[in-house]
Amino acid sequence: MKKAQIGDIIEFKDGLQGIVEKVNENSVIVDLTYMENYQELELDEKTVVNHKNYQVIHSALH
Repeated sequence: MKKAQIGDIIEFKDGLQGIVEKVNENSVIVDLTYMENYQELELDEKTVVNHKNYQVIHSALH
């Protein structure tokens, strides 16, 4: 499993997507405002996702 890096876009929990802002030992902090429908979903601006629970869909290194 590939760990996300700062700036990567990840997908988790039934299709939610966000930009990684911080990488911790066991998790990442994700900015959810990246999603076009963020306002409609009424989610918090940021969330924490365990490394086991996401998939990198776009790497910031490209």
